[in-house]
Amino acid sequence: MVIVMQPSAQPADVQTVVDRVEAAGGQAFVSRGVRRVIVGLVGDVETFASLDIGAMPGVAQVTRVSTEYKLVSREHHPERSVVRVRGVPIGPDTVTLIAGPCAVETPEQTLAAARMAQSAGATMLRGGAFKPRTSPYAFQGLGEAGLRILADVREETGLPVVTEVTSAHDVEMVAGYADMLQIGTRNMQNFALLQAIGETRVPVMLKRGMNATIQEWLMAAEYIAQRGNLEIVLCERGIRTFETATRNTLDVSAVPVVQHLSHLPVIVDPSHSGGRRELVLPLSRAGIVAGADGLIVDVHPQPELALCDGAQALIGKDLDELAKAVVDLTAYMGRTPARRRYRSAS
Repeated sequence: MVIVMQPSAQPADVQTVVDRVEAAGGQAFVSRGVRRVIVGLVGDVETFASLDIGAMPGVAQVTRVSTEYKLVSREHHPERSVVRVRGVPIGPDTVTLIAGPCAVETPEQTLAAARMAQSAGATMLRGGAFKPRTSPYAFQGLGEAGLRILADVREETGLPVVTEVTSAHDVEMVAGYADMLQIGTRNMQNFALLQAIGETRVPVMLKRGMNATIQEWLMAAEYIAQRGNLEIVLCERGIRTFETATRNTLDVSAVPVVQHLSHLPVIVDPSHSGGRRELVLPLSRAGIVAGADGLIVDVHPQPELALCDGAQALIGKDLDELAKAVVDLTAYMGRTPARRRYRSAS
């Protein structure tokens, strides 16, 4: 079961609900979104039904949920969610462009890539300071030095930063620099990492595992939500199939499927799915028309010198065409390109 609290509910109201559920032998997991608090219940449903929770102060709705992913399901949350990252919305009314270098290499390279991203209409900067790689001999990232570079570039450009965290041990440190935490494909089922990020209030981008089903992907999101963090954006980044002509196979159908099942925003990664520069634009178009809430793409000022994934990084004319596609197709879909909206102090 899921309990949705009223927007006006006080912390004491939430605690009273939790205490009643636990006194009845159940478990209550509190997740706090921007606008509302949701309490997920684990235990005997019939016992919960006898508690008359719906009549308790601050409770707006009690829903019996049949899916395993209770908190991220649309069964209790029929309206699709909007996640805001330092004022940048990611959700059903906009298309958000996130761009930057796959890996942070130098301050100069990162700032140049950020400027390229801005010129294409990007409102968020991606960049990897930690790079989990298949080969232990490949570039693994600059670590905290890379995070400092990203923070400096954010100060220079105003672009909120999304960067990957690979270990539960590093969550607090990375969250101190980043505006959005990324969980990469290799860590989608790193449950300790999911739970550690769930205990933060930092927005998170959860990439689909390269071999994961949609059910497994949503259950991974549930791990985060169950620990209290509902600010989750899902990213379809391509799955591993028998096809070798592309780096991965972009599952465009996953976008509408997941949006039917979950209230969470869904974006696509045309760079890591295609793996080649000439595929990024057509896959971006496909993602937007399929209903994606945003794109995350690689850019690099000198891709031939890139330490990571230079073959898929956009430059020059490619970025101009991407910018045009985002504007034109976003309008076609009845949306607007995302812009940063600053909240008042109140």
